[in-house]
Amino acid sequence: MRSMANDLQKNWYSILGAAPTDDLQELKQKYQRLVLMFHPDKQKPGLSEEEADLHLQRFIDVDQAWKVLSNEESRRKFDLQLRAHELKQRWPVDACVTVEDMNWDSENECYSYSCRCGGEFHLEKEEAEEEDSVVCCDTCSLSIEVKRAT
Repeated sequence: MRSMANDLQKNWYSILGAAPTDDLQELKQKYQRLVLMFHPDKQKPGLSEEEADLHLQRFIDVDQAWKVLSNEESRRKFDLQLRAHELKQRWPVDACVTVEDMNWDSENECYSYSCRCGGEFHLEKEEAEEEDSVVCCDTCSLSIEVKRAT
């Protein structure tokens, strides 16, 4: 199974020319049309090696998109990941810091960073290890993006 980061590098709906609101039948029709179009056995003779490689990669992507979106559980997971990613992209941040810029709070077992209002930004250790995060101040409405340690 692919990781969340890999799934978000490719939008399975875009690959199929579909929308998250499409039902399974609509997805299947789009998949079938594209899989026939890019299937290695259906390519026109005289296709350059570069074009053939692009068509093969597109065929693989279409097949993977169908595998993810045709399964109710994997589609639901992908939809949640996609929505979380979209929200993160739209979230206004007031500063960008790295985990190294934050202070380790051993009492609460989390990272903290002082806000200009006097409040604190708190980041759990697990969150810091997983991926970049947007963290809200515990006092005001400001937020920061915390980049994962490299």
